Amino acid sequence: MSIVLVVNSGSSSFKYQLLDMAREQVLASGLVERIGEATGVATHTVRFHAEPGEPAPAVLDATHRIERPIPDHTAGFAAMLDAFAQHGPSLDEHPPVAVGHRVVHGGARFFEATVITDLVEINIDDLSVLAPLHNPGALQGIRAARAAFAGIPHVAVFDTAFHQTLPPAAYTYAIDREVAAKHRIRRYGFHGTSHQYVSAKAAEFLGRDLASLKQIVFHLGNGASVTAVDGGRSVETSMGLTPLEGLVMGTRSGDLDPAVLLHLARRASMSTDDLDRLLNKRSGVLGLAGVTDMRDLAARRAEGDEAAQLAFDVYIHRLRAYAGAYTAQLGGVDVISFTAGVGENDAAIRAAALETLGFLGLEIDPERNQARERGPRVISTDDSAVTVLVVPTAEELEIARQTLAAV
Repeated sequence: MSIVLVVNSGSSSFKYQLLDMAREQVLASGLVERIGEATGVATHTVRFHAEPGEPAPAVLDATHRIERPIPDHTAGFAAMLDAFAQHGPSLDEHPPVAVGHRVVHGGARFFEATVITDLVEINIDDLSVLAPLHNPGALQGIRAARAAFAGIPHVAVFDTAFHQTLPPAAYTYAIDREVAAKHRIRRYGFHGTSHQYVSAKAAEFLGRDLASLKQIVFHLGNGASVTAVDGGRSVETSMGLTPLEGLVMGTRSGDLDPAVLLHLARRASMSTDDLDRLLNKRSGVLGLAGVTDMRDLAARRAEGDEAAQLAFDVYIHRLRAYAGAYTAQLGGVDVISFTAGVGENDAAIRAAALETLGFLGLEIDPERNQARERGPRVISTDDSAVTVLVVPTAEELEIARQTLAAV
């Protein structure tokens, strides 16, 4: 009784994984996308695992794809169930005991994984004002999943929950406190499941007590954030009221003088929606260099593209600024970890981000940093005063763990 289905829903798509938590193995995963369009797409991948002591199977996984109209999330879950029935693993033989749902924004109301009830749904809906791009899609997925899997508990795991341990000095914005209270304006932080998983995994990998470690975790993907973790607790993080604050990201600006918005509203007659699109969709690396993929950025830098070089320099400048600030907030740092797509795969960004931290006794090993290995690994030298790691994130696994704990 250890099978958990994890669902990550957006407004027009959802991802899923079926996990055997007795072994913490993924049995199947999939993506249902283009929901509401003329033709939807459902991709289902079955994972094959050898039994202990048996040789690895010749086929590691098998992917199946179908195209058909998927008008809404309910139809999307029907497509997912069809994929399990046709291609396996059989949900009759591997029945999930619970469904875990990623929900981006839990506000100040949800500080841990929570079994979903009608009242919890109402609260998630109410919090959509703080995450209009994320919570409504998650709610659609929750409602469709509760209908498809009506006999088992459903659990909401919130991106913001890990950051509920932020002290007031870290989460409070210096604006009129009555206005802030009325409109729930404070820093919440995001990517919490990733930061929680990676900081715990780093301690486990090093054989160290999590409670004794001062850590900085860089989650670098198209969305990017950094968190200071003291004794397993989030004490500072870069994202704020929304996932826009902080680091330079693929299409998001990160930190910005708020007067820029006032200036553009007055001088360029930009509306609220115009400004929203500018900062969330047309800024970051895309706004500076015209690309979002760091591999494309590296190729353009190699060709001598000045805009690409500036985008890289701005990106690195912000990483260094946060690394230094969080080292000061923690009063020193024992471990720095990199995770997510860019953090796990871009050696140049890792090296450049920490290049100026030699005064801490931190030293990157170039060969270790360039190595392409799976699983957690050390990329600092044996003599480095700060241990630097690459730790692949596993947000679905962390969601599944928290789901089981909640039920």
